[in-house]
Amino acid sequence: MTIRTSTLLRRLERLVPVYEGGSAAKKRQLLLDLAKRRFADAETLLRFHESLCFLRAYPDDRETLEVVERLLAGFRRRGDLRRHRENLVDTGIAGTPIEYSFYWATARWLARRWAGNLSINWAEFEGADTFEQLLPLLTTHSETPALDEMGYAAREWVARLKAPGESDAAFLIRLYERISADDFWQERLFESLETPIRISPGPDTPSRTLARYPIKPFHFQKRTLSRVRPDLAKAVGRPPERVRPLPPGEGGKIIDLAREAMVTRSRDLDVFANADRRDVRLVDCGGGLQFACNGVLPERRLLLESVYGFLSLKNGVPIGYVLASALFNSSEIAYNVFETFRGAEAGYVYGRVLSMIHHLFGSDSFSIDPYQLGHENEEGLASGAWWFYYKFGFRPQDPQVRRVAREELRRMKADPRHRSSRATLKRLVVAPLFWHLRNERTDVLGRFPLSKIGLRISDYLARRFGGKRKDGLTTCSTEAAELLGLRSMRGFSSGERLAWRRWSPLILILPGVAEWSGQERRDLVRVVRAKGGRRESDFVAKFDRHRKLRRALITLAKRRSS
Repeated sequence: MTIRTSTLLRRLERLVPVYEGGSAAKKRQLLLDLAKRRFADAETLLRFHESLCFLRAYPDDRETLEVVERLLAGFRRRGDLRRHRENLVDTGIAGTPIEYSFYWATARWLARRWAGNLSINWAEFEGADTFEQLLPLLTTHSETPALDEMGYAAREWVARLKAPGESDAAFLIRLYERISADDFWQERLFESLETPIRISPGPDTPSRTLARYPIKPFHFQKRTLSRVRPDLAKAVGRPPERVRPLPPGEGGKIIDLAREAMVTRSRDLDVFANADRRDVRLVDCGGGLQFACNGVLPERRLLLESVYGFLSLKNGVPIGYVLASALFNSSEIAYNVFETFRGAEAGYVYGRVLSMIHHLFGSDSFSIDPYQLGHENEEGLASGAWWFYYKFGFRPQDPQVRRVAREELRRMKADPRHRSSRATLKRLVVAPLFWHLRNERTDVLGRFPLSKIGLRISDYLARRFGGKRKDGLTTCSTEAAELLGLRSMRGFSSGERLAWRRWSPLILILPGVAEWSGQERRDLVRVVRAKGGRRESDFVAKFDRHRKLRRALITLAKRRSS
């Protein structure tokens, strides 16, 4: 009697996270049996694909790995995949299309790599009319007689204006690249239209099916994955096994892998889109778990806190990502595990995340932004992220949230089966959560009002320069150099010069800076240079050591706005 395909698939899914009692041989047999089947619908084919991806990251042994690798390598050639292709849009499976309104940096990267595979989804392009109005700014003056008089729609204009054989999406991206404006203006103009781009599948277009980074030695899973939450204090105290800086060429490869991990999940992150290949490190936590850590280009860095992106890898397979901002010996963290790998060892991995960030940035206080908890974020709300962090020891500071939490804990004590309703979760996720390795303090990200520093700078520039504030930065740069005893910027890189220009008004309004010692002012120069240097984490270390600078910023934030 032939066993139904759906029955075999359910057996495999139940067995995938099990690593005891001869499970490896059973998995291999199920995989080989299912590989011969043709799936009747897209959903079951996707489930089979996800089981393969999970086992590529967490294989039992080399024999199982070889079977999984072979099936994934041939997945795009499956007949049922071709049949269900349009129902598998945005799954990231090799051989299927992707549609998304990508950020400017990602769109340019895609156009450089896969220009012939890109097209505009005109049916979903709500900004087409606005784009048509912008055409005179994007084309040449000699074409204006036609643009002024002819009543073509945006799609028709693009078809006429692009080169033979040039895709409409690649043409549009190249138009924006050649606008007489800096990259930030190009970005704002492009992203304001939210152009939906379709990536048609090709032999090497981004996919989740084949995404991996080479790893040695390979780690095979010998026992069932632990779902126990570690003690965070102990986890943070255990440093990574190794942190290895990567040369720019290798850094570029791993940044591409991070970008592809986002593209294939219809996501886009600034920290990967604008990553700096000179600032990439591979953090090895043992057991096949690694984090590819990257900083951002100097021109894309924030004024104060430093932001780093981490692609989480298990045996080289992307399983999630982390965003971490650092300042004041504290970090705000966004932790995401891709859906395929949720529930595997999320608690253990999170412990390694905090350990890594503590090691890299010296952070001993950690915060979670409300968005990550579920505020205006359906995915975070549905996952119950607030309770995930609460059980780790994170606590709210907001009095109203604390009251809601106490009420829920009383209900849970009275009825262990009680689960927070959606309405209750919405009341819990409106404020950050915090966890402190040492003493609780208020000068941490999530509580320190960085926005007030920006307001003080705006007040200063408004008083002195008004609408000429950009010209005023030149004046501020000169005056800040005189104030700190900086005689020349010879030897400054372009990034360091940019950081100096951006920081100069802040330097001028720092309380008491004129009374600092010569050494303290020279150290401030080093802090600013580090903000534009090769590795922004150097800025974090220098900033956090400069006690007078930290105290001055706190004083500045407390001042009343003019």
